[in-house]
Amino acid sequence: MKTNKTIFFIGITLLLFASLLSSCQQEKANETKPESERLIKLSLNENPFAIPESIKDSIIRELPNINRYSAEEGEAFVRFLATHEGVDPVQIIPGEILELLGIYLGLEGGLGSEFIYTVPGYPALVNAAQSVGGKVISVPLNDNLENDLDAIEAKVNDKTQAVFLVNPHNPSGTVSDKKALHNFISRISQKALVVVDEAYLEYTDDFEGRTALVNLQAGENVIVFRTFAKVYGLGGLGIGYAIAPKKLAKHLRAKGLGDTHALNRLAIVAARAALTNRADATRVAKITADERNKWHAFLDEQGFRHSTSEANFIFFDIKKPYAEVYQQLKEKGIIIGPSYAPAYDTWLRISIGQPEDNAKVREVISLLKPEFGLPK
Repeated sequence: MKTNKTIFFIGITLLLFASLLSSCQQEKANETKPESERLIKLSLNENPFAIPESIKDSIIRELPNINRYSAEEGEAFVRFLATHEGVDPVQIIPGEILELLGIYLGLEGGLGSEFIYTVPGYPALVNAAQSVGGKVISVPLNDNLENDLDAIEAKVNDKTQAVFLVNPHNPSGTVSDKKALHNFISRISQKALVVVDEAYLEYTDDFEGRTALVNLQAGENVIVFRTFAKVYGLGGLGIGYAIAPKKLAKHLRAKGLGDTHALNRLAIVAARAALTNRADATRVAKITADERNKWHAFLDEQGFRHSTSEANFIFFDIKKPYAEVYQQLKEKGIIIGPSYAPAYDTWLRISIGQPEDNAKVREVISLLKPEFGLPK
């Protein structure tokens, strides 16, 4: 019996390793295609670099255990995250729960409860709330393509269920002034829940000073979202977490949000490995910042208005309708982010990829300028 069990574990391990190897080989195949055939995918703000060996090793070591449920390991992961963040474990809600939170808040607030967010923006939470009767209140970016905190505050009333901020913002990549943001959260959280998605904050040069965790630790009514999908390179594992006030976190966990049974064992060990050794994330953030600076210099040189992004993507005005430019770039093997029409119909969001890919895209844009009807 013991021999059969051992053979079973070895078989499962080999099958999963083969699957992982196949996926890596597919990516490698794309990299080794002739330049004219290779697809450059810069559409989803993914980390374009391979994960480090320490994360790969942690996944492979865990493979024999995937026949077991993850609740116990999930609770240990919650305690690990709490120590990392300096909060009580009860405040950690594991998983990528942004949409689930939106549904919960929409139902809790009832028909017509209001959810304020910036447009163009990342609408996951507000769309989820709207699907169950919530009302979305949209606030445009300010002239600097930042979250307009004053305009958002002016929209808050007794119907406001939540204010949703993404910082750095998506698609502009801009960050709010940290003092202004902390003060804004302090005021607004007395009237409504503030939800801050910090998916891209690790790409900035002042994570500790900018995070809304400061407000949460001061006892304010704010939820902070983090993900391993960006700088840590675990987009395919769907792992992240939220940090919330104790009372709210307990209530959300009681409603089933953050159920550790739903966590992926491989995602848990990969995320722990990523946080235990942050050297690779630091390296990725540094390369991204260097590449971002090259992009901004190029855009200035070419005369394209752009945001001051501090994330892993750039946002600029190509001065031609998005649909036309998207198709022309696609024909060159380049896939970019979505349209932000109607207000930003001529703007492009392009993820920052590997250095050679970024250089190639800049070259293509330069060559296509006459086709866009723009001077070289």
